[in-house]
Amino acid sequence: MTGIKSDIEIARAAQKRPIGEVGAMLGIPDDALIPYGRDKAKLDAGFIRSLGERADGKLILVTAINPTPAGEGKTTTTVGLGDGLSRIGRKVAICLREPSLGPCFGVKGGAAGGGHAQVVPMEDLNLHFTGDFHAITAAHNLLAAMVDNHIHWGNEQGIDVRRFVWRRVVDMNDRALRDVVLSLGGVGNGFPRQGGFDITVASEVMACLCLATDLADLQRRLGDMIVAYRRDKTPVFAKDIEADGAMAVLLKDAMLPNLVQTIENTPVLVHGGPFANIAHGCNSVVATKAGLKLADYVVTEAGFGADLGAEKFFDIKCRKAGLRPAATVLVATVRALKMNGGVAKSELGREDVAAVTAGCVNLGRHIGNIRKFGVPVVVAINHFVSDTLAEIEAVQAYVAGLGAEVFLCRHWAEGSAGIEPLARRVAELADAGEAAFAPLYPDRMPLAEKIETVAREIYGAAGVSIGPAVLDQLQTWEAEGYGDLPVCMAKTQYSFSADPTLLGAPSGHTVPVREVRLSAGAGFVVAICGDTLTMPGLPRRPSAERIYLNEDGQIEGLF
Repeated sequence: MTGIKSDIEIARAAQKRPIGEVGAMLGIPDDALIPYGRDKAKLDAGFIRSLGERADGKLILVTAINPTPAGEGKTTTTVGLGDGLSRIGRKVAICLREPSLGPCFGVKGGAAGGGHAQVVPMEDLNLHFTGDFHAITAAHNLLAAMVDNHIHWGNEQGIDVRRFVWRRVVDMNDRALRDVVLSLGGVGNGFPRQGGFDITVASEVMACLCLATDLADLQRRLGDMIVAYRRDKTPVFAKDIEADGAMAVLLKDAMLPNLVQTIENTPVLVHGGPFANIAHGCNSVVATKAGLKLADYVVTEAGFGADLGAEKFFDIKCRKAGLRPAATVLVATVRALKMNGGVAKSELGREDVAAVTAGCVNLGRHIGNIRKFGVPVVVAINHFVSDTLAEIEAVQAYVAGLGAEVFLCRHWAEGSAGIEPLARRVAELADAGEAAFAPLYPDRMPLAEKIETVAREIYGAAGVSIGPAVLDQLQTWEAEGYGDLPVCMAKTQYSFSADPTLLGAPSGHTVPVREVRLSAGAGFVVAICGDTLTMPGLPRRPSAERIYLNEDGQIEGLF
């Protein structure tokens, strides 16, 4: 439609405030900000420590239905809700993850929101930002290099070269690096063996940084990471290789949350970025806790659909950090619900009330799942111009039938004005103190039962398929003292099942667990389900093909 500006055009027209003024909105003095250019800064570690005695604000989670190519707009709604709360006079901080370069140049494009609900500077945020991901990549690969070097110079720890578990990482989608042979070329280059790469957002270093409370806690977690096993199957830790200190040095600045702003100048803390389909999917504990001390309301998001991001937010992040969420917003679009109802992407522009109604079962499953954690939930319909009144009314009727509230939100087109009713209701819910948050399962439940509990209660599965070798591994970890850890399910984001083609709300399926990994430093056990990969590949036509610099030196194609 003519006259509608693109995301990038809207972002470039934003009237950004100096970063010191943005910080002042949260009571952050200039000397507590470490500037990175004109419009972004890091929070000083000493200032963060000084916040310890302040009371906490209310924590609000934004999550969504399962993602589809039609788009859901979870980050856009998170930003819009934060702006909406600010519009009604509330002191608010938005807490987001940092985008990974892999999806930006792969299939997804930018990850800073959209329309009139964006974080700026958009280009910086989606590219190198303040270098946090590069620091995480460097720290992770330093450990890999030190392990190989340790073996080269005598292997004092007695590492069994057949039992390496520490792969390398890079922040780019590269299927050719999933499985590689290392150390070819003779004795001087090390011991030849099979290895591979994961994407940086799947690194345990990323998880450690996002769950640590400060630098000392980060170094402890780094030291507790398992890199290999000896012939007697005892673990070798990063601290055994004496790598934890140098890794912490590399991550010293990356540990500090980043401050930016929305188009409407609402403060945003952006920090950390684990994916929710292969990691725990939440921004850093440090940023979230700082936001809770600085603002009356913190709006945050968790990656992908609620079956992954919200479950891990509740069962891992909130459990480990002692967070008490006050309310949840569940985002859906008419377009995505139509896809869940069987409509092809090419046909989404055509009204199809029956398909919308059929697809609402996906939304309904998520509503029921969130209620299992004792947190009140409201639904936000992220409005598209192609939505018809009949389709919108079908969603509203379905949600009302489940006893939940639903709000039509036009923040993409109208900014905070288009989401004000939702903001007012969310503030009321948070202030009412109705939440009675509790994780889905207790710490003392056996690991295999935790995996099965998530599969049954969240995915609607009949059960899980876990082979004898995987069960033995879980029991070994329990005997070694890791049985109280939560589980982090690595599963396709597109379906409640392990099959990405099964849309809607499939039930009675079996979730196959092909592998488990112990993240002893981060503090969880990863269960890899189905064909899930920890190193994505690029699509047939990656976004990188459409990204370039125009004649004025401006970036095009990132959105």
